Amino acid sequence: MHGLTEHPDDRRRDDIVLPFQIEAPGLRGRLVRLGDAVDTILKRHDYPPPVAALLAEALALSATLSAALKYDGIFTLQLKGDGPVPMLVTDVTTAGAIRGYAEVSGELPDDLAIAAAPVRSLVGKGYLAFTVDQGEHTERYQGIVELTGDSLTECIDHYFRQSEQFSAAMQVTAGQNDAGQWRAGAMMLQRLPDQEAIVALEERDEAWRRSVILMSSVTAAELLDPVLAPADLLFRLFHEDGVRVYEQQPISFGCRCSHERAARILTSLPRREVEELIVEGEVTVTCQFCNETQHFDEGEVARLYDA
Repeated sequence: MHGLTEHPDDRRRDDIVLPFQIEAPGLRGRLVRLGDAVDTILKRHDYPPPVAALLAEALALSATLSAALKYDGIFTLQLKGDGPVPMLVTDVTTAGAIRGYAEVSGELPDDLAIAAAPVRSLVGKGYLAFTVDQGEHTERYQGIVELTGDSLTECIDHYFRQSEQFSAAMQVTAGQNDAGQWRAGAMMLQRLPDQEAIVALEERDEAWRRSVILMSSVTAAELLDPVLAPADLLFRLFHEDGVRVYEQQPISFGCRCSHERAARILTSLPRREVEELIVEGEVTVTCQFCNETQHFDEGEVARLYDA
């Protein structure tokens, strides 16, 4: 029986991405646990619980996918549809700063409908998009697929089935603990492309099927449990084949908004339009992600345009 090889620094249990590899099948994966990071993001807004849960899942999904890609910049996930939550956006930087927000513009359906099909009930018909932005002098990568599935896990599985470059399977979940704190977790398995030259096709496919079945057995409680160490969870699932974990990557809430960025937004608009927004001597700009508000008095507005 194979064991687990653990990196000595892998002791944090929350707000981490833990890369791992299953030895016998030659598969790699990522385990994500979000605690304070996701709770901070959600509590900056007054979302209805079903919307908060969907956004929490999207944050865990973003952290997982971004960690599986080689990039230096910003990874963005976007759900857009015609439902009462027409837009949901999350992004993660290479350094692990994560943020997200959801728009709520209509009355939500009843709890039973949402529980049965959260994506279909909340977002409606639309699309799921991934974007990797590495700066103004590089070409952006974007993948778009129709929202197909009741849950976020089903939607991402549909994306993987359509992709010719990314063969993977995933589990995503979110919820609140007894203290009302939000948590989210995700696990992803991905085929290693170089295994094609090493392992026979039939053996490789059987190893993939077995590992996906084992991953599918993980419960929401296990993914969210702060007491269960991430490495112990992986050993519980994959110990028969042997599993090796690598150095954890930290995740934390981080918004890139600032007074200077808000000023650039204002000056991108015609001066007359901005002046019409002045109320009680000032213009305010509120960040959709962190809900922080920047204030500009009339004198500063004038200086922005006169500079």
